[in-house]
Amino acid sequence: MGSLVLDELDRRIVHALHIDGRAPFSRIASVLGVSDQTVARRYRGLRSAKSLRVVGLPNARRLGWVEWFVRIQVTPDAAVPVADALARRPDTSWVCLTSGGTQIVCVTRARGPHERDALLLGQLPRTPRVTGVTAHCLLRVFAGGPSGWHGRADSLAPEQVAALAPEPPREPEGRVVLQDGDEQLLATLAHDGRTTYPEIARETGWSEMTARRRLAHLRERGALFFDVDIDPLLLGIETLAILWLTVHPARLRRTAEALAAHPEAAFAAATTGPTNLLVFAACRDVDALYDYLERGIGTLPGIRELESAPVIRNSKRVGATRLPGP
Repeated sequence: MGSLVLDELDRRIVHALHIDGRAPFSRIASVLGVSDQTVARRYRGLRSAKSLRVVGLPNARRLGWVEWFVRIQVTPDAAVPVADALARRPDTSWVCLTSGGTQIVCVTRARGPHERDALLLGQLPRTPRVTGVTAHCLLRVFAGGPSGWHGRADSLAPEQVAALAPEPPREPEGRVVLQDGDEQLLATLAHDGRTTYPEIARETGWSEMTARRRLAHLRERGALFFDVDIDPLLLGIETLAILWLTVHPARLRRTAEALAAHPEAAFAAATTGPTNLLVFAACRDVDALYDYLERGIGTLPGIRELESAPVIRNSKRVGATRLPGP
């Protein structure tokens, strides 16, 4: 399954799940003009092949958490074990190897200085065969995360998108505070964002009504969002790269917003550090990556410098890891 490219119906189902990861199969089927059974069968086939799944994730900014982009230098023999250990952590995403297998990069969430220091100042520097660690704070996410990746969402007509779109979250003043059971709810949804309410009730010890209410509350407040974790090969994407851009500060927002509209930009965020804009680029092949760097990135205003590194192995994209596995 992982070596094949999705057909048109599968791409439309992926787009529908990108819009609302918990949309009932019946609603997706109605919008697509196919049967409920067809949508369910296609989704379950992809999920059982470990090619696609919906995951529920916390929105760090709404919860008052801070996200960090971490670059870890390791000896070649330690790269895969360290990357897979990071992938098993519930607070990481985008764990991958670059630069000939001696650099691991990942995004990690820290709820406060204690969690940040425990990982960045304690665990990682003491890990055998780790030779260097640098961390940069994600200041603002422009693509990926709650806003999604537009490159996998190009198969539905505007009226179909409107029919599937959930109510946008409202963001009142103040942070969202997690209550008893919310941690277990988030852990459950990180494994499977389409977990049923009876299953959530069993995992949390809540009633089914409470499970519905808490999920709806966190989603409405923007503290919980749903993403589609998909094998890029299914979208015809064979080349992934990480780009570090140095942009003139006065043009940073304009450049980041323009970049976020690119279908190649799976993730984009302003960061601290020697560079100030981070991009995960997803392209058809190496030639397409070159074209994107020249005609996409190269035409943006205010870019002073660009560093790029191909991704040679993915240990984790989003959500809870399913290691071991492909």
